[in-house]
Amino acid sequence: MKLLLASQSASRRAMLTAANVPFVAVSAGVDEESAKAALLGEGLAARDMADALAELKAIKVSSGEGQALVLGCDSVVALEDGSMLDKPRDRAEAGAHLRRLSGKRHELVSAAVMAEGGRPVWRVVDRARMHVRPLSEAFIETYLDLEWPEIAGCVGCYRIEGPGAQLFSRIEGSQFTVLGLPLLPVLDYLRVRGVMAS
Repeated sequence: MKLLLASQSASRRAMLTAANVPFVAVSAGVDEESAKAALLGEGLAARDMADALAELKAIKVSSGEGQALVLGCDSVVALEDGSMLDKPRDRAEAGAHLRRLSGKRHELVSAAVMAEGGRPVWRVVDRARMHVRPLSEAFIETYLDLEWPEIAGCVGCYRIEGPGAQLFSRIEGSQFTVLGLPLLPVLDYLRVRGVMAS
């Protein structure tokens, strides 16, 4: 069975490639900003937001791909006050996000949905608790000098596989989830479906 990844995320592609999963990456073609605005209007919690966006991407690609199995993914950063952070629009907003995260804990919620024939057939949502150490202004500016604009597409303004690791005092949860894909349950499902050998 053919597997399509409805994402251009470098970290998701790298995880699947490293796990020796045969797949083709395609653009989901979803207007994420509009979709998030609509979902926020419904008052969805972070878990449901990530799940709904992952499903939207999977179904959008799956609807035009016959019987291919399509993997849609999304990640959401939820702050302790219940608000959610989006991808930063520019460097100034990235700095503002880092100041909000400084010295606090947040949750990173990653969802994966498999769709086939235009309908969802499987899903998983996982969370990681991220403890950000207190960040000085000097550190934030040096970090942005190093990481901007590469983190423009990253919810939370960090790539944990790179200098973003310096932001944290502690992480509770799967590194795969932090990277944007609950990989181990996805691999289990791919074995069930015969995409990979069991």
